[in-house]
Amino acid sequence: MVPRTDEASLKAPTLLLLAGETSGDQHGSHVARELRARFPHARLLGTGGAAMEAEGVELLEGLDEMAVMGFAEVVSRLPFFWRLERRIRKLVESGEIDLVLPIDYPGFNLRVTEHAHATGVPVVFYIAPQVWAWKAGRTARLARATDRIAVILPFEEEIFRAEGGRAEYVGHPLLDRDDELPDLQVFSSRWGLDPSRPILALFPGSRKQEIRRHAGPFLAAGRDVQAARPHVQVVVARAPGLNPALLRSSWEGPEDLRPREVGDSRSLLRHARVALVKSGTSTLEAALEGTPFAVAYRTHPLTWQIARRVVRVDHVALANLVAGRGVVPEFLQSDVSSRVLTPALLELLDDTPAREKMLRELAGIRERLGSPGAARRVAELVAEVLEERAVEGRPPSDPTRGSRS
Repeated sequence: MVPRTDEASLKAPTLLLLAGETSGDQHGSHVARELRARFPHARLLGTGGAAMEAEGVELLEGLDEMAVMGFAEVVSRLPFFWRLERRIRKLVESGEIDLVLPIDYPGFNLRVTEHAHATGVPVVFYIAPQVWAWKAGRTARLARATDRIAVILPFEEEIFRAEGGRAEYVGHPLLDRDDELPDLQVFSSRWGLDPSRPILALFPGSRKQEIRRHAGPFLAAGRDVQAARPHVQVVVARAPGLNPALLRSSWEGPEDLRPREVGDSRSLLRHARVALVKSGTSTLEAALEGTPFAVAYRTHPLTWQIARRVVRVDHVALANLVAGRGVVPEFLQSDVSSRVLTPALLELLDDTPAREKMLRELAGIRERLGSPGAARRVAELVAEVLEERAVEGRPPSDPTRGSRS
């Protein structure tokens, strides 16, 4: 069955939002809020977490089972994903869904997208998976199977349009954050830090798998930096819900020198002198805060061997991809060690030409990302597609028109 195309579907649409990890849950919650403002009587179904649920999304599945990463890790969860995909397919085929809104989460959401397209259900894909980096063929598949692709990196718009996709750069959702952050004095008092001493911030990740791979070398680098610069405070970002024992078990050194843990990662980035960041969205967050940083990443050896053969880009850090060049240093796999990381961090910690150059180039990254309003623009795209489907014979929007503002 195909979705409704009557007036009711415009006033009270049933929308399926599909997120599979913490970041997607956060971005999905902002879109859900904008959709409810535009469609007060809409029914929102989907997969996600507490943030989306708080904005009125009826969850079909939560993040506990879905938030896995890497080829080897996903293989062990295949039976679960097969069952969930069958459930989503049946829902799409039922005729109840007016539009599908996948949010990132490659693999699973690409398959659901193609099935929805084949069934006749429109799709607006938000935060297109970076298939252009590792599998060019999937770029064309995504372009064919979507009514709109809401991209969040400026250079992605042209990539998908070249394949015939109706891609629009909606801005990056990190720009939408308007919460006020505490100043240095308040932040330091809250977390037991000395506001007169510079901070080296460590961001080893938010998932158990990431912590197990990064915490050890990150903490070792922090220890060695502090040995070389005793006035430096080493502080670790602790993700919400993370078992503190995971971090503490990775510390090798005197207990009284163990780095303090902080639960406010954004404020930590803002007030840090320098940061060591696990590759991911946090690299863009650091760039937006203007904090000099180095990037490090380890993954499962099998995943790494596969990635080396298929990845088609020169950088792994989003900050470098947006800049189009190596603005921040990247350290991968065996280079994620204190021996390699410590000299790089010391160079950024001190008043060096490398630090001054990075400060200038980080400011340029923020300019390239444009203005806030990503979630609002996604809701506008959803409304456009629903209107197009409701009006018989209306031509599709011109895929070559400019980005939204």
